[in-house]
Amino acid sequence: MTKRSSTITGKHMAMIFIAGFGIVIAVNLFMALRAVGGFHGTVVDNSYVASQKYNGWIAEAEKEGRLGWQVDGAQRADGRIVLTAAGVPDDATFHAVAERPLGERETTVLTFSPDGANRWVSREAVDQGRWQVVVRITAATGSSDPQVWSGIVHLP
Repeated sequence: MTKRSSTITGKHMAMIFIAGFGIVIAVNLFMALRAVGGFHGTVVDNSYVASQKYNGWIAEAEKEGRLGWQVDGAQRADGRIVLTAAGVPDDATFHAVAERPLGERETTVLTFSPDGANRWVSREAVDQGRWQVVVRITAATGSSDPQVWSGIVHLP
């Protein structure tokens, strides 16, 4: 019986390197494709211009905070969105866009009708699942400057 040596040859090392780098490249390609597929655009077009507007955005947020409006949302079984808004005048108008925060880009413009005290229900239904609703509420004040509140309501 001949004894077989277990030495690693150059061919073995080449196969090990090719297999190792092949796995790394395959994983990187998979992760890159997943990242690009879930990216829905830029947050801001020009970061310098956005930085110049930052103080105005902070002042607007403080003004909205002084209104004391609290907005919460839920999704009914029929897919319509219900917003509960404490402190909001009854004659306020709601403008909203429902967006999927993850996965495929899906947006739905929502219009709302009053549904009792502090409740507004969307006329449009959206599919069940995770949504973020970008809400803008406008209420007349009797002057030329209406009260405006904007925010994001997350639906589980």
